Amino acid sequence: MLNFIYYPISWILGFWRDVLSLVMDPHSGYTWVLSIILLTMTIKALLVKPMITQLRSSRKMQELQPKMKEIRDKYKNDKTRQSQELQKFYKESGMNPLAGCLPMLAQIPVFIGLFHVLRMFNRTEERFGSPGLTVEENRNIPNYSFSVEDVQSFLDADVFGVPLSAFISMSEDAMQTFGADFTRFNIIVVAVPLVLTIATLTHLNARFTVGRQEARRAAGKTPQPTGDNAEMMQMQMGMMNKMMLWVMPAITLATGFIWTIGLLFYMLTNTIWTFVQTRIIYGKMDREEEAEEEAKREAKRSSAPAPAARKLNKQTKKQRKNQAQNQSQNPGQNNSQSQAQSKQHNKGKKK
Repeated sequence: MLNFIYYPISWILGFWRDVLSLVMDPHSGYTWVLSIILLTMTIKALLVKPMITQLRSSRKMQELQPKMKEIRDKYKNDKTRQSQELQKFYKESGMNPLAGCLPMLAQIPVFIGLFHVLRMFNRTEERFGSPGLTVEENRNIPNYSFSVEDVQSFLDADVFGVPLSAFISMSEDAMQTFGADFTRFNIIVVAVPLVLTIATLTHLNARFTVGRQEARRAAGKTPQPTGDNAEMMQMQMGMMNKMMLWVMPAITLATGFIWTIGLLFYMLTNTIWTFVQTRIIYGKMDREEEAEEEAKREAKRSSAPAPAARKLNKQTKKQRKNQAQNQSQNPGQNNSQSQAQSKQHNKGKKK
């Protein structure tokens, strides 16, 4: 049903495995792990530009919240008109509210595809999408773009003595499919540290994002919610922040027992990439914002006249105006003053 996802994922994974096989043992578990890591990095690299668009869109959305609230309040009794005005405002502002969803939505099929492809290396259990094959049948049937030889290579490969398709909750019968000799305890020893690391990094990523939002709000760079619904909006933001900080890591911990070792390496790579990428992009955006603000301040300084020069020009103009008025109103008095000043000046010379 989702072969249009499964085949591309298996092809990219197989491509990196073939490349690494030029310098590494093609049947080694570490070759397969690095292939999964490079698959993850390939997908994340393709999503860098959409990710930047998402972060810029989120920042712009926060800055435009007061105007959006004004539109919602103005047309609160006419939802059709409200929607039209908001769409018009988005267009004029050059903002696409859906742009921020693309990176997240694009990763969902990748996750589903890799989860399914890795699970389908072991088809001995009867579950959704798995036919319940015998061990011999499973080892001799291709898995999407992977040949029979590739399937056998993957089943026999292991990392720290644990197959990449193994997971904590797998049945004892399913364990017999693999060439490696291992127990459930071995799976736990490898899987639990990976799950804990992923959950911790997920929390740290959320803490960085939430802390940044609060710092920008405190600095006045992000407007505070206002109006009748301000308190409710604050509560909603608080709930969302708590979900990011605690609920998502908790979900990772709670579901860790169903993820294969190979998928956990994908999740770990994805989380580390996000951890680094978010800080780099936000740092770049902060520098750009600071440069824009400095350019605005410089333009304002250069366009404003010097205070001293403005005062001097104003006084000179006033003096000239008063002098002209006095001359036109009292010509005789002005002549007498001029003669007196002239005599006084001549006396000073004689002395």
